[in-house]
Amino acid sequence: MIEQVRGILEAGGGLIELFAVAVMIVGFVWALVKYGQAIRATGRAAAFPIFRARLGMAILVGLEILVVADVIETITVEPTFRSLAVLAFLVVVRTIVSWTTALQVEGRWPWQAETEEDTANA
Repeated sequence: MIEQVRGILEAGGGLIELFAVAVMIVGFVWALVKYGQAIRATGRAAAFPIFRARLGMAILVGLEILVVADVIETITVEPTFRSLAVLAFLVVVRTIVSWTTALQVEGRWPWQAETEEDTANA
């Protein structure tokens, strides 16, 4: 019974990883299409920051989903200090990437409060 549940969780983790990659690919294509539309409407210089923001958001969502898949994978494998260390390392790296991407997209760190200007630009 436990092996069946472990197999289901492993398969679910793999599906979640595929979903995360699909989210990033679809997000990239969506950002690219919107970038093309924005170039025609406002010009290349004004459109690029919008493209970066949309692409950054797609990457952030994909990374968050990948963290979920890593947690599931770590739970389903034989729990060892090595697997826990690998999970901790992956979570730290993805968190740092998420924070720096959020800084690039939003112009502030995730823990900083939104300003009135941020709310008006949203």
